[in-house]
Amino acid sequence: MKLSTYFSSILFLLFIGQCIAQPATHKLSVKIEIDDDVKPNFEKDGRLYVFLSQNMNAEPRTQTWPSPFQKTFVFAQNITNAKAEDGFEISNSDKWISTANWNLDEVPNGKYNFQVLWDQDETESRIEAAGNLYSDAEVITLEGNKEVTVSISKKIPPHTVVEHELVKVIDMKSDLLSEFWGKTMNLKAAILLPRNYDSSKAYPIRYNVAGYGGRYFRLNRLVSNEEFMAWWQSDEAPEIVNVFLDGEGPFGDSYQMDSENSGPYGESLIKELIPHIESQYRGTSDAKTRFVDGCSTGGWVSLGLQLYYPDDFNGVFSYSPDAVEFSNYQLVNIYADENAYTNEFGYPRPVMRSVMGEPILGLKEFIQYENVLGSSNTYLNSGGQFSAHTALYSPKGANGLPKPIFDPISGDIDHEVAEHWKKYDFKLHAEENWTELGPKVAGKIYVWMGDMDNFYLNPATRVFSEYLETTENPKSDAVIDFSPMQGHCSEYSNKRVLMQMADRLETIK
Repeated sequence: MKLSTYFSSILFLLFIGQCIAQPATHKLSVKIEIDDDVKPNFEKDGRLYVFLSQNMNAEPRTQTWPSPFQKTFVFAQNITNAKAEDGFEISNSDKWISTANWNLDEVPNGKYNFQVLWDQDETESRIEAAGNLYSDAEVITLEGNKEVTVSISKKIPPHTVVEHELVKVIDMKSDLLSEFWGKTMNLKAAILLPRNYDSSKAYPIRYNVAGYGGRYFRLNRLVSNEEFMAWWQSDEAPEIVNVFLDGEGPFGDSYQMDSENSGPYGESLIKELIPHIESQYRGTSDAKTRFVDGCSTGGWVSLGLQLYYPDDFNGVFSYSPDAVEFSNYQLVNIYADENAYTNEFGYPRPVMRSVMGEPILGLKEFIQYENVLGSSNTYLNSGGQFSAHTALYSPKGANGLPKPIFDPISGDIDHEVAEHWKKYDFKLHAEENWTELGPKVAGKIYVWMGDMDNFYLNPATRVFSEYLETTENPKSDAVIDFSPMQGHCSEYSNKRVLMQMADRLETIK
């Protein structure tokens, strides 16, 4: 074979291979009408979301977490001065920010669960806020250029808590938060009372903090659990007042702690919400029988409340807490690493894994979903996990947003911001304050962590545990349990925590 013929053959095969490898793509155009039923509720300014999901079994608007298995591709852009009678005409443009690596002129062919949402609510941080408008989900198949007409016809209803004789709801104005924000800010919670509740008795009390973004109305799921409620109303269950705190905050979860960006959520909890609840439903304000618990975000918050308000709680039961020290912020060392998305070996950092250690999801992809959800086109006000972390740990930045710990696009870490994060590094906090803090938390700390935590949270808990083992005057008696081959929150349950609190009550009688 001639050399020229050989190279021609190779080039031809490469060309054919490239053609085969590239999936067919098609242009998607969408006409969005506003249904007459929701026109009176339509606000002219908002953020429009278009969802194309591979998951046919759930509404795409509820699938904004970057699942590694059935992806939901999200497109978003801010729109001002929209008119309900005109609706929207959607085609590709440079105004969209997207989680996909393709645009609306190049949508890979296939079947998608399609939905749109108009985010017009300004009181809550996430798109599932009451008052936002959306269309029904519709399965579409792309086999050529596609024009879709969809009607925004639904409004997300107000949140409610199930009616039950043992359930109460708290919705109160916070003077501290209202002063910070210059507008009325309310605190909410749901309460589950013990069986045979007697308002003349004094009860121990549990403050439960949810996993990321959990709302106070999560109590609905617990009350609808027949097995739990049968146990809760039996003689086997401890008589404890349960308070389910609300995770909503201006930038996502409030984390129930003071923040330069979100305001005094810690002080408002300690000085306003807790006294209000206990004056009505507890019959005492004794901190000796006041406990706090949670898993994941709730694990971090509950442990943080015990460490930063040690006189106000007499026991924490923290499961799979978020990173409790920041030399292991998941897999990122914010003090030493240069980039969050790529590690020192040049490999992309994962943010999630299976319990067998297989990486499932990359941090950069995760952050891109938050970038799309944020009206700033960054994670800084996405209402997601990293939005909330940045709001809590960072100083104020530009345009009323928190200062980013790492660049939303490049992942480059800002080490000046990292210095500011040290305030909520639990290991540093304990080291700096142990002489005073140690005696106040004696007998009060229980932490559980799976040694194959799905979000790489166990290294930080290990470092924190190793520090506590070195303490003297006093020697820490914190119980930190690591379970081999266990994942995120796998051993957490309401029943288990309540029985741990019952055991704690026995030791402090």
